[in-house]
Amino acid sequence: MSRGFIKEDDQEEIPIVPPRADLPEGVTNYVTPMGMKALLEEKQHLLEEISNLDTSNESERRIAVNHINAKLQLLTNRIVTAKTIALKEQPQDEIRFGAKVILRVMATNKIQKFQIVGVDEADILHGKISFISPLAKILIRKRVGDQAVLRLAKEDRVFEIMDINYE
Repeated sequence: MSRGFIKEDDQEEIPIVPPRADLPEGVTNYVTPMGMKALLEEKQHLLEEISNLDTSNESERRIAVNHINAKLQLLTNRIVTAKTIALKEQPQDEIRFGAKVILRVMATNKIQKFQIVGVDEADILHGKISFISPLAKILIRKRVGDQAVLRLAKEDRVFEIMDINYE
């Protein structure tokens, strides 16, 4: 049937779902064990959300289900493509994926703490940076005592690696 013969009220809303954190094409979707756990919990939460939807208005329910299903599709793709990295198997004396690092900013002597995690786990407010971030990229393979230089537009920020752990 032509869309011209459908009443406006009968047209379904196409759900607009914001994309997940950017993971460039061809880049492996690394996650920590905690990151995988969080993805699976998010999936369970979305499935529960569908089962708890109000069924009194069928049109609103369909729109809500479509929206949740679109989010589930993006999430499921992340789960299926995820490669969980066992942190205990990482070289303990070197910064790799999953490492918690303590850095000293050379210019200010300020101490910063970060963990290098997957794109879905990254949360700067909790000190978690994505493994594809510029800071993480300059830290990979560094050891305690090494320096890493982050080239910014107006300056080069130099960090000294103070500690590395995978706990």
